[in-house]
Parts: sequence; C-alpha cells; structure tokens
Amino acid sequence: MDNAAIQGRLRRIEGQVQGIQRMLDDDRACEDVLTQMLAIRSAVEKVCLGVTERHVRDCVFSDLDAGDPRIEAMEKALKLWVRAGG
Repeated sequence: MDNAAIQGRLRRIEGQVQGIQRMLDDDRACEDVLTQMLAIRSAVEKVCLGVTERHVRDCVFSDLDAGDPRIEAMEKALKLWVRAGG
C-alpha cells in the first residue's frame, strides 16, 4: 500500500469518525453508533495491515527479490493473523 492509498483510507476513516460525532449529537441509537465504530476499527486494521506488509517487503526483506515466495508467505500469515483478531 503506497502513501497515497494510506492517506486516502485515513481521510475516509476521518470522515467516518466525524459521522459518528454527528450521530452522537443527534442521539442516534447505540447499536447504530457501535456498528459504525466497528467499521472504523476494520478500516484502521486494513491500514495497519497495509503498512505492515509494506514494512515487511521494503524493510525486513529488502534484500530479497520482489517475487520471493517468503515475502508472499509472510504477507499471507499477516492477513490470517489480522482475520483471526490477532
């Protein structure tokens, strides 16, 4: 995930947070607020995963060729960890 993609996702997350603030101002149902908060948590986790994958690829395994299967194996393991609620 490149910087532009990360920043775009963060701007969307910022908009979601502002939406929750408006929901609270409007006394929206707690379940609706919690649903939106879960969506934000999921979005933040995706950004974290993207940044971590980039770190693994560009920093940890920087001496490996881009197509090295060890990079793909690590990225797959990270995705499984996040999906499992790591």
